[in-house]
Parts: sequence; C-alpha cells; structure tokens
Amino acid sequence: MASTRATHDILVASNRGPVSYTLDSTTGELTAKRGGGGLVSGLSAIGPDAGALWVCSALNDDDREAVRRGVGEQGVRMLDIDAETHAAAYNGIANSALWFVHHMLYQTPLEPVFDAEFRRQWAAYETYNRAFAEALAEEAAEGAAVLVQDYHLTLVPRMLRELRPDLRIGHFSHTPWAPPDYFRLLPDDIAAQVLDGILGADRAAFLTQRWADAFTECCQAVLGPGVAAETRIGVHGLGADADFLRERSHRPDVDERMAALREQIGVAPDGGARKTIVRVDRTELSKNIVRGLLAYRELLEDRPEWRERVVHVAFAYPSRQDLAVYRDYTAEVQRVADEINSRYGTAGWTPVVLHVKDDFARSLAAYRLADVALVNPIRDGMNLVAKEVPVVSDDGCVLVLSREAGAYEELGEDAITVNPYDVSGTAVALHEALSVPVGERAERTKRLAVAATALPPAQWFLDQLHAVRSAG
Repeated sequence: MASTRATHDILVASNRGPVSYTLDSTTGELTAKRGGGGLVSGLSAIGPDAGALWVCSALNDDDREAVRRGVGEQGVRMLDIDAETHAAAYNGIANSALWFVHHMLYQTPLEPVFDAEFRRQWAAYETYNRAFAEALAEEAAEGAAVLVQDYHLTLVPRMLRELRPDLRIGHFSHTPWAPPDYFRLLPDDIAAQVLDGILGADRAAFLTQRWADAFTECCQAVLGPGVAAETRIGVHGLGADADFLRERSHRPDVDERMAALREQIGVAPDGGARKTIVRVDRTELSKNIVRGLLAYRELLEDRPEWRERVVHVAFAYPSRQDLAVYRDYTAEVQRVADEINSRYGTAGWTPVVLHVKDDFARSLAAYRLADVALVNPIRDGMNLVAKEVPVVSDDGCVLVLSREAGAYEELGEDAITVNPYDVSGTAVALHEALSVPVGERAERTKRLAVAATALPPAQWFLDQLHAVRSAG
C-alpha cells in the first residue's frame, strides 16, 4: 500500500542518480556534485512542480554516509543498499553477466560459468531490485508514472506491479538486446525471470527497433508465443543535446584544450595542417578501441602517404577498473598505442595522441578538430559520440561508424559503415574518410547533425512519460 508520504506523480529509478557525495576526511563535511545526462535533462523539462522523484542507489561509502546522515537533494531518494549486496548485483550480475550477454562479449570456450557463486550473486541482484521496488511503491502517488531504467533493474517492474498494481510502469533499456540464441546463454530460469521482470511493465522501450525486435523474439523463444502481448513495446532513439553542446564547446576552457591539442598534433612536413582521426570512449570492452588502433596501424602500413600527415587522437577514459578484465583491456589499449608510436613515429610526429584522463572540455575540443570520427563499437545501444561529433565539428567531419551501433539506424546513410571485427575493412574506411573532399564532408556533417538531434534528451524523456501514461 502507498504510505502517507506517497505524493510523487512521476518517478524515475536508476542505479546511478543525479547527485553523488564526497566526504572530506579532515572536516567530515559532505559535498554534493550534480551530474548530467539525458535523464537529468528530461526531468528538468517537466519543471519543479511536477511532483517528480528520482530513486537511485548509493554507489560508494561517501554516498552511504550521506544517506545515514539524512543529507539529500530535493527530488532524490538515495537507497543505502548494503555494500556487499550492491557489489554482487552491480559487478557480479549487471556488469559481468547481463552487460556481457547483451553486448555479446563472452569468449565462449571459457565463459560464462554459471555456478554456485553466480547464484549467490543473482540472489543479491534480486535483493537489490526488491529494494528499489519497495521504495518506489512507498513513494508513488495513486496512479503515478514510474520510469525504470536499464539492465540493473530488470526485475523491478514485476516486483513493483505486485506491490502497486495501480501504477503505470515503464522500463527503458539503454543497451542493445541480445538475439535469442545468445540471450539463452543465461540459465533458463534466469532468462525467464529477466524477461518476466520487464514484462511487469505496461510498456518496455528501447533505443532502436532492432533491439525492440530482439526483446520480442527472446520473449517468444523463452516464454512462449503471446506471453508479452499485454506489454506494449516502444522505441525512442535518444539524440544529442545540440543547444548545450554548441554552447559548451565554445567556452574558454575548450579553446585552451584545442590549442594544446593542435600543438600535440603538429603540422605536416609541407607545413600544412595534419588530418585528425578522433575517437572518444571509455575503455569499455564493447567500444572496440584496440581494433580501431590496429586498423589505424594497418592504414599507416598500407598507405605510407598518410605517414606524418595524420594523427589519431584517441581518448580512452578508464572504466570499471575494479574488474580485472577491464584493467587488462585498458593496458592493452596503451600497449598498442605505444607500439604504433614506436614503430612509425618520428622526431616531429606522434602517430597516436592517447589521453586516458577524463576531460570533457578536451573531448569537445577534439570533436571540433576532427576530420574523421571513428566510432566502431562491437555492439552499442546507441552511442552518443557518433551523434555529438557532427553537432560540434567546426569544419565538418566524416563519420566512420560500426553497423553494430544503435546510431547506425539513424546515421548510417551519411556515414562510412564498417564491420567492427574487420580491421582491414576499417583501415580502408579510414583511408576513404580521410580522402573525402571538403565540400562533401561539410554536406555529410550537416545531414548527420540534423539526424543526430532529432530527439533531444528532454523530448526523449517526455515522449517516454507520455507513452507510459497512455499505456497504463
């Protein structure tokens, strides 16, 4: 039953919330930092009087301390879930099982191994999801709309439906959805539980039609025909926030980063400007950074005319470094970049300019400088970098885009498309992209920018909200 505090008409649930805390070990003072992103933009679009609440998890000890002290932000409820339970649910299940399945990342001769330890972690995932469902049930007003986000919270819709059948519940998947044959790597009962959990929602939504279709196919294969009929399926292709990006990319700190990057890039032997191939990614296994570097190496080997005339500006920001496989991957990115620089570099030319420290202003500077943007994920729900670069680019850029990125559905027509596993094919695509005439490049960029901004974050969120209210 709803409690007397249940006054919220719109609720969002996600693992990561809009705020995080830092505890000063000397003074004991807690400092709050607000984050950004599509959900933040969306909630701001509905206004402060809409009765909205964001339910999220404390992600670290400082967040938990804030919850225990009663420190909080208006419109946010942070859950103090036991640290061991959160780690097992987040790292053990969400990031090491569900993420790997949907991005098809397993080396199947050796993994996955669904053993007793996996079952222990799954029990923690259930506990974690139940904490969210109970908090949402407590906070939601009668008939409220609840938007549950992503693979961390697949069980919440069904749990919440059982607690509060009056609510209008939506679930949105920000990742790809695996095809049935790969999804069924999961133990049969777990696969069924994940699907049934999402089907507790009035509406399940995805970033592309391809991922929506895969979900429906998995329901038919695992649960049987017709089981998903009561849940509406929707598609909302999140776009770039053009106004924010264009304003933010012309602030003084970005100009400073551009000057520093230009100095690192240098000039060609004839005194002309060097071309730039830019990528900006986290060192997430699905982003395919290593194969991108190998393709660039093959370009330099097979097309020596590009030596000293092009620089690969690669930003690979460390991600999930608490998992060994991610630490190893980050190290391999650095190793391949160093090998390319050692083999081909000269006194006046560093072929790969690699940065591993996250710096948003520097990323925007690279966007503005890019002649070519390389976005070659193995598999990606959308990939906003592919959409952001054309919006910010100063002189136009050519997008080299993996056909396995969700953004391909909207941008593929004006991009040079690659098979992300085909290193030689990607090297050829890089040569083609570098060779596109300036006029054609500018025209491509204009069309890409229009497509990339068709559904900005605020509208993306509002469309979901209206669709869930209609479906309930």
